[in-house]
Amino acid sequence: MERPHRRQPKGRPCRLAHPRPNLARQRRKVVIRPAAPAARPHLPLRPLWICRTCAAPWPCATARLTLRQEYATDTVALRIYLCTQLHDAAADLHKLHPQNGPDPKALFDRFLAWTPRASL
Repeated sequence: MERPHRRQPKGRPCRLAHPRPNLARQRRKVVIRPAAPAARPHLPLRPLWICRTCAAPWPCATARLTLRQEYATDTVALRIYLCTQLHDAAADLHKLHPQNGPDPKALFDRFLAWTPRASL
């Protein structure tokens, strides 16, 4: 049998009953979700010199953008860093393929040709 609906007096808010009154009084744990994981850095996988994240020849497009941002104020330091990486890559790739080693022009284009020119 249904109860007749009782009207609340004017000026008083309607009070809704919680479906489970004992749960309404319980303390609940606050769940803190960890921050979104940082994107994996696009670093070289040596001695193959491919990107650890996307498997493109390193420096991949994302690595180039990241390096440009990191060295935005010092393009000379960027070119010096990439020269040392080119030197290491040439040595590693030559050890992997001694008969037909890496093409110097291709390595230069891959490591240095894309860097911004330092203005004097």
